[in-house]
Amino acid sequence: MARGDPVFADVTAPGTPFEIGERGGIRYFRRAPDDLALLIESARRHGDATFLVEQDDAGRERRLSYAQMFDWRDRLASRLGIGRGDRVAICMRNRAEWMVAFMAVIRMGGVAVLLNSRGAPAELAAMIEDADPALVLADAERAALIRQSSCAVPVLDALQPEDLGPAGALPEIGGADADDPCAILFTSGTTGRVKGAVLSHRSLMTGLLGTQLTGMMVLHNMARNYGVSVESIMAQVPPQATLLVYPLFHISGLGSAFLAPLLSGAKVVIMRRWDAAEAVRIIADEKITMLTSVPTMLWDMIRHAKQGEMDLSSLRNIGSGGQALPLNLLDEVRALCPHAMIGVGYGMTETAGAIAQAVGADFLNNPAAAGRVLPLIDLRIAGSDGQAAPVGESGEIQVRGAMVMSQYWNRPEENAKAFTEDGWLRTGDVGRLDEDGYLFIVDRMKDMVISGGENIYCAEVERVIGEMPQVVECATFGIPDERLGEQLVAIVVGRDVDERAVTDWVLERLARYKAPARVVVIPDPLPRTHLDKIDKIALRALWPQLAAS
Repeated sequence: MARGDPVFADVTAPGTPFEIGERGGIRYFRRAPDDLALLIESARRHGDATFLVEQDDAGRERRLSYAQMFDWRDRLASRLGIGRGDRVAICMRNRAEWMVAFMAVIRMGGVAVLLNSRGAPAELAAMIEDADPALVLADAERAALIRQSSCAVPVLDALQPEDLGPAGALPEIGGADADDPCAILFTSGTTGRVKGAVLSHRSLMTGLLGTQLTGMMVLHNMARNYGVSVESIMAQVPPQATLLVYPLFHISGLGSAFLAPLLSGAKVVIMRRWDAAEAVRIIADEKITMLTSVPTMLWDMIRHAKQGEMDLSSLRNIGSGGQALPLNLLDEVRALCPHAMIGVGYGMTETAGAIAQAVGADFLNNPAAAGRVLPLIDLRIAGSDGQAAPVGESGEIQVRGAMVMSQYWNRPEENAKAFTEDGWLRTGDVGRLDEDGYLFIVDRMKDMVISGGENIYCAEVERVIGEMPQVVECATFGIPDERLGEQLVAIVVGRDVDERAVTDWVLERLARYKAPARVVVIPDPLPRTHLDKIDKIALRALWPQLAAS
């Protein structure tokens, strides 16, 4: 995917939809509008085609066309009463209302603040207090939790079309500047406190169009290899349909599973909760062509496949992210879906999506890699001296480009730590590059566990456990798990406390997936390094012995 690639040159040539410009050393898509609202509005052309399939709260199937979604969007937009730059929080499970809310906020010039809908009341209150939105749009369950936290911000949970009434005339509010804030997505950090990554209109659109560019390059390479035209391949492509399993408040859910299908005229099918048997049924019934998941879900499907017949013949693309794709899992997926193109990617909230990606042959050429660096991203490996390391050497992955966030909302000290003096974003991950531009993830500088594709920051969980009156000190870390990738476990030094009490304490204050899978309580102080920090290397070595006792 190097910029010297002739296919890349053809696809991004002047006059093409993916024409690339450069300003201040940063590459961007020259033909992209400055305002994401205009890009979203272009999807109205898909009219009566089905956009969304889901089950409502009563368990009834709901199918909505593009025209119906935009009519609903217009009804809600006319009720919001917001202006350019006003922040509006969205807090719901994956559902049509979430998508309509996002589209309405962007149409009215607002900044969409995406709350973790799995959060406990205290977490939701902290995010709302931090972002200080003018309004919260929520489903009934989350609205009750937010009101329970004594939040002073107005909460609107009457979002059904019949509750909103007919759409009024939507005002012309003038276009956004490309660098204006568009959305705030929350991410935890080593401090254990959530912080909001501010994504501009340009960064979100660059992430979206960058993914489309990758797909277009794959298509052109296929045409070259088979000696046929791109048009002839596209004529044989079945109607696109994606299965939405990522939370919409994640950048993966927002970008690749919602906005990208919306722009391309695809169908999105929402799963309320992951279940391998149900996923298989949906794939067969709805002719799902694209599945983007984490390795945990793929393992579940493999195990289900071995129990009986599965019809996965419609799948054409299988993507995996959140953690490395184990090579033994790759073999199983290829055997199960021999005609599907498999891909991986590496990215983060702060970069509006993937910054490295490999699909099809590009991936199979180097399956141990996290992908190849995307063309609009500058990526360097910084050595211990802060200088760019030579090819093949490990160091911190640092990036810059139009996709990178503007800042952490209201966090000047965090921003100073996040960016180098010359403007590169520190990812906190250790990696290396090879001569072909493949990126390999070596380690994480951040103390973070990835369990089932969810990022769990140890500092956040340790802070909550440390608030227990009976706890003297604690440490959390990850242990390998075949299905989840990692499991979070905790070692606690305390008095009159047991595993159940610690787990319940965390469950009351944090999202369920952040609760430790196992807790061991010990009487002695935790081992420490010469810098007087808890020695997690020693604790990991001790874990099998402690867990067995």
